[in-house]
Amino acid sequence: MFAVLAMTSFASVIAALTFGSVPIGIGNVVETIVLGTPGLSHDVIWNLRAPRAFAAYACGGLLALASTLLQVLLRNALADPYVLGVSGGASLGALLALSLGAGVAVMNASAFAGAIGAIVVVFGLTYRAGDWNVYRLLLTGVVLSAGLSAMISLTLVLAPEAQVKGMLFWLMGDLSQGDAPLSAWIVLGALMALSLVVSLQLDLITLGELKARSLGVAVIPLQMGIFAAAALATVTAVVLGGAIGFIGLMSPHAIRLAGVTHHRALVPLAVMLGGSLLTIADTAARTVWAPQQLPVGIVTALLGVPAMLLLLGKQR
Repeated sequence: MFAVLAMTSFASVIAALTFGSVPIGIGNVVETIVLGTPGLSHDVIWNLRAPRAFAAYACGGLLALASTLLQVLLRNALADPYVLGVSGGASLGALLALSLGAGVAVMNASAFAGAIGAIVVVFGLTYRAGDWNVYRLLLTGVVLSAGLSAMISLTLVLAPEAQVKGMLFWLMGDLSQGDAPLSAWIVLGALMALSLVVSLQLDLITLGELKARSLGVAVIPLQMGIFAAAALATVTAVVLGGAIGFIGLMSPHAIRLAGVTHHRALVPLAVMLGGSLLTIADTAARTVWAPQQLPVGIVTALLGVPAMLLLLGKQR
């Protein structure tokens, strides 16, 4: 599976560099990468497509990692990166900035501030004098998400008409501004490394808190660390690409349905699958209706829903 997903990851990035509104052959792509021959192909690949392809892969990997961690934390297979209200806070912040006509930097800063605010609210209401309850965490996140969703709708209703289309585009996922993915890759690499270090503890806590404690796991610090890591991954992904759905929910499910349950393998495989899927979806989003671009969230749903139903249909 590692070999297959490594080849899939490589193929998805090459496809992202090849396809687009300006057609570039595989030979030209390879020549540009290996030899660095200057010209139109070089400019299109390195200035436009490569940053976006790497941003899409990092964003998909972060969403898959966040979902994997939250499914461990909540012991709920339906947990995804947006269940704790982090995406709602980031979306509200970004839409408020867009409604005021702010630029990309201000929008990203506002989205980050909104996500941090949501994290503080959820954590503050969940952790009380040493008491940590995952059920209270889930309920708080769901309630906060509902409230933020109402505020997002209100923002869309009151926003200037000229800004509404861009706001809706961001809500459905937009990687067109992901031209600096280095910070996202750093966060992804650091969180993956930490997840692999505690992979055995992640396996044990899925058995239940009492069994994990009896086997020597410090449950509350581990749960708080999982929450912090999942929140950081979600914030980074949302700031980079907007609210992109389904990638995080599908990737760990697909790997588990293939028979992988130990997190030492599950985490990197889910990250590779999530990154590949979002890279392919983003390539389709900017190619199918070229030169007009579609929101990548629509493509992830159109590709992911049939694939997930097919995987579930093959299981007993």
